[in-house]
Amino acid sequence: MSAAFAAIDTPGMRRATREQLSLALMDARNYTLQLLARFEHALGASLRVPVLPEIVPPLWLAGHVAWLAEYWIARNPQRALGPRCPADTVRLASVEPQADEWFDPRLVGHAERWSLALPEAEAVRAYLLDTVETTLELLERTPDEDEALYFFRMALFHEDLRGEELVTIAQTLGIPLGLELPPGMATRAPLALPATKWTLGWPDDHSFALDIERGHEAVQVPEFEIDAQPVTWAQYVEFIDDGGYDRQDLWQPRGWDWLQAEAQREGRRGPRHVEQIGIASGAVMQGFFGKPMRMGATQVAMHVSWWEADAWARWSGRRLPTEAEWEIAAVQAARRGWRWGEVREWTAGTLRPFAGFRQDAWAAHAELDAETMFGAARVLRGASFATRARLRHVRARAWALPGRDDGFFGFRTCAP
Repeated sequence: MSAAFAAIDTPGMRRATREQLSLALMDARNYTLQLLARFEHALGASLRVPVLPEIVPPLWLAGHVAWLAEYWIARNPQRALGPRCPADTVRLASVEPQADEWFDPRLVGHAERWSLALPEAEAVRAYLLDTVETTLELLERTPDEDEALYFFRMALFHEDLRGEELVTIAQTLGIPLGLELPPGMATRAPLALPATKWTLGWPDDHSFALDIERGHEAVQVPEFEIDAQPVTWAQYVEFIDDGGYDRQDLWQPRGWDWLQAEAQREGRRGPRHVEQIGIASGAVMQGFFGKPMRMGATQVAMHVSWWEADAWARWSGRRLPTEAEWEIAAVQAARRGWRWGEVREWTAGTLRPFAGFRQDAWAAHAELDAETMFGAARVLRGASFATRARLRHVRARAWALPGRDDGFFGFRTCAP
């Protein structure tokens, strides 16, 4: 790996300079184009996919990546205002006359995206190339200041998030991408951490963060014990072997309802994509981008819904960690065997904002509108093997409804 590439693929890119952004934006766009090519090879030029509630058509998503960057940079005369830029400011025309009609999520609902008369992959590829070229030209003439660079940083992190979403879609559809899972590791003993006062929220107002990550909220956290690593397949199989999917007492009422609906639909006896379970060995056969793969006993369990994670924790006599507990451990126990990064990890509470929350003007255009999910979604911390290194920060937040299991989701537990 070159020094230049290493510098643009770190969490420090939230404060990326103009020169770093130029390299990183090209890197992110190249990755999007590579993923698009993989989909095209598997599906053909039209990239037709089945209608599923948990995905969007990959051709639409790739076009949307280009559209959002163009909408907030090249088409936005007030981009220099950065986060102060109003959402309804006048926009210039797109290089693609039908871009808004195709890729603006406010105009095209989720269910409509399968019936859109989208162009084929070659045209979307051209739109991706045209828009990134314009973005880079404008970046060259932009002051190397936080406010002026705000939307360029936003475009980078949005594309990285959507890249991970494309990988998740490929896993859902069984499309090979050539990715590899991290190897298993020996399980370490849980970590004990002392009581402390902790401040949640993004500590640096000069770096880029999602609106749901910003704000500051001080919390008192009693002493606690937390797993050094996420729950492994060997540990999860014990729950299955002990009748975890048959014991209603282990599940919250809504979680049990979810499980019954899933069982009727696909005979649910384990996490998503699991095809075979070796009770004696603790090994699992799970679909991995269209190919059955033997998951080792010490590898991290993934494609677990929040309901399943909560039921496992109840079965084990433990509980899911709070956001603060997860973050404290990630910061304070990094040299004591704390391991993360294979899966995004469920935490205990429902999604809510920190004090001082202000919604990003661009969030609804990106369909990252956390405000509509307050009180319903659960918070995910950490990162998965499919997450770009730029997004791997101990204070980063993601969220999903508790029944979602299509993402690379896992969990760890705390003592009561």
